Amino acid sequence: MRIQFLGGTDTVTGSKYLLEHEGRRLLVDCGLFQGLKQLRLRNWEPLPIEASAIDAVLLTHAHLDHSGLVPRLIRLGFKGPVHATQATRDLCELLLPDAGHLQEEEADYANRHGHSRHRPALPLYTEDEARAALERFQVLDFDKTHAPWPGWTWRLHRAGHILGAASLHIGWQGGSILFSGDLGRRDDLVMRPPERPEPADYVVIESTYGDRRHPDTDTLSAIAEVIDRTAARGGIVVVPAFAVGRAQTLLHCIQLLKAQRRIPDLPVYLNSPMAADATQILRRHADQHRLDARQCAALSREVKFVNTVEESKRLNALSFPSIIVSASGMATGGRVLHHLKAYAPDPRCTILFAGFQAAGTRGAAMLAGASEIKIHGTYVPVRAEVVGLGMLSAHADREQLLAWLEGLPAPKRVFVTHGEPVAADALRLGIEERFGWHAGVPDYLQSVAL
Repeated sequence: MRIQFLGGTDTVTGSKYLLEHEGRRLLVDCGLFQGLKQLRLRNWEPLPIEASAIDAVLLTHAHLDHSGLVPRLIRLGFKGPVHATQATRDLCELLLPDAGHLQEEEADYANRHGHSRHRPALPLYTEDEARAALERFQVLDFDKTHAPWPGWTWRLHRAGHILGAASLHIGWQGGSILFSGDLGRRDDLVMRPPERPEPADYVVIESTYGDRRHPDTDTLSAIAEVIDRTAARGGIVVVPAFAVGRAQTLLHCIQLLKAQRRIPDLPVYLNSPMAADATQILRRHADQHRLDARQCAALSREVKFVNTVEESKRLNALSFPSIIVSASGMATGGRVLHHLKAYAPDPRCTILFAGFQAAGTRGAAMLAGASEIKIHGTYVPVRAEVVGLGMLSAHADREQLLAWLEGLPAPKRVFVTHGEPVAADALRLGIEERFGWHAGVPDYLQSVAL
């Protein structure tokens, strides 16, 4: 068996791991690079292997940094199936066409306004190509051993994080490898905790928060404080939120705070049709989260869904304290950009980030104190209060990652991926110090014989 790291190294985005054994090739995850321009350019670079030579793709979950390049791979000649859990398939049905639509919109906008150096600017893939890609999906069950080819087996175990998220155990004659996928938190307000890992000879583990612990601050209290002080100023709380996962958690928190009368009864707008659909998908997979039927229903009852472009535009002229939840979570695209243009210059307002912000994104820039951000070719001043609530993240922190590993016998080697360089190296050191295991951070395109 040989593994090559085609993404998810030196960054949290672009996860892609190519496994080759006995004439078969499996691509574990097929994610978009996001954030810094030099990373995004990798989405356009040819893979070191012909797409047609890959036999299958297996997705650990639906977020675009793990699934978002599947339509592109098919455009390049990939002919095989895309394996995923049912919930991942359901969420990709929302995420991939939306990503294709945004690609087309951005290319069209760049062509009309001359914001691209490329003439003409082109999308990575189209909405139609994304919808066609969904026909390749084949659903896998959790905890079931699959034998796709002679000499191969794989099993999926629940990883928390979001609906459908899985850790992946792959076996072959004489060896095995475990991919953590993106691991959720044991104390997540919505998702159930990750399952115990299955022993393996090699481990690939994410390190999004490999260099830090989540604050011990009470999540509900922290959200209430932000909403209360913004409302007292007469401002708007704009929440760039991942449509899948964090949006539902935020709505649940707001619903709880209103029920406890800890915040004013402000209108809450969910300006993301995809997030609204994801909220409905939550009901279909009750075995994977903590909410009962009544709580799921409350998510929809407490929010005003914004569907049309006209309704979305009207939100940019609100004259009373309100909460707007809108994608994307790192402010890299989507409807939230229009709300940032409207409200980031207003010191009465608050921009609340509820998840990890990758380097090079507008979210990371604002949290770092940027006085202005570039949106649609123009610079927008940032005078609003900017708040990041790390305790709302869907990712396990350093201690939770190490605790997940504690149940394993010593593997031959641990590969630390899916983290910014400082975070990945910090987790590598933590693994070596706590367990004495051989751990390393692979380089981009590095190939290793297992």
